[in-house]
Amino acid sequence: MPLQNRVTPLGELIAHPARGLVYGNRGCLHDAQGRIRRHQATRRWIACRLEFRGWHRGPLMQPGRFTELFFLDEATAFAAGHRPCALCRRDDYTRFLALVGEPGADAADLRLDAERRSHHEAPMDDLPDAAFVLHDGDPHLVLGAELLRWAPTGYHRRVARPDGLARVVTAPTLLSVLASGWSGEVPLLHPTAR
Repeated sequence: MPLQNRVTPLGELIAHPARGLVYGNRGCLHDAQGRIRRHQATRRWIACRLEFRGWHRGPLMQPGRFTELFFLDEATAFAAGHRPCALCRRDDYTRFLALVGEPGADAADLRLDAERRSHHEAPMDDLPDAAFVLHDGDPHLVLGAELLRWAPTGYHRRVARPDGLARVVTAPTLLSVLASGWSGEVPLLHPTAR
C-alpha cells in the first residue's frame, strides 16, 4: 500500500506508488504508525536530490523522523512552496537566495510561508514556463503556448494557454525564480512535459 507522501502542486499529500524525480521534506508530519497527522511541522519546506553521497535511509516514515516527500519534478515542488535544500543542492540554494534577494534560509522561508497559503491572479501571458495555474479546477503546468494537466505519473491532456487572468498556484517569489530561466540540480520538468 502506497504511503501518503506524494506532494501535489497544491501542496496536498496523497498516497500514490509513483515517486517522482525530486525528494524533500517539511518536518515530521506522521505519527508512529506512519499516518499523516499534520500539513507542516516547520516553515522550512525543502526540495532535495533523490540521491546524495550514497546516503540511504531505512524504511520511510520512521517514528520521530522527518516525513520523506516525493514530487513529480521541481516545478511541482515550487508550486507546492518548496525551495532548494542547502545541503544536497548547495549551488542551487546559493543561487536561489541571490535571485530572491534574501540573506539566508530563515528570511526566504518566512517569505515563502506567507506566500504559499493563497493563490493569486496574474495575466496568463506574464507567467513563465514551469509555473502552475488552476484550469478547470485542476493544477496545470504552463509550458509555451500550452497548459499541461498534472497527474502523479506525469503531465497529461494538453490545452491551449488561454488569454486573460489566471489563478496562479506558484508563489510570486518562486515565479520570479522561474522567470530568471531557472535550471537546477534536479529535473525542472518531468519527461512527460516534452
